Amino acid sequence: MLQINPKMLPRLAELQKDLLLRRKKAEEEQWLGEIDGIDLTLTFLRTKQAEASRLTGRPVVDLGLPRPRSQ
Repeated sequence: MLQINPKMLPRLAELQKDLLLRRKKAEEEQWLGEIDGIDLTLTFLRTKQAEASRLTGRPVVDLGLPRPRSQ
């Protein structure tokens, strides 16, 4: 699964704004298929925004370098 870098949250907000404008235009023109597609894309986008927001609160964990096991 693709994880979104939290630094991309502003870009996701721009995409959401654009999609909402496109949805409004599709409603005005009664493009029902376009509305369904935009709604689906908005659902995925909002899910990714929520995941990226959750990642901002997680601390980075240093796992160290792997070493061969001693016998």
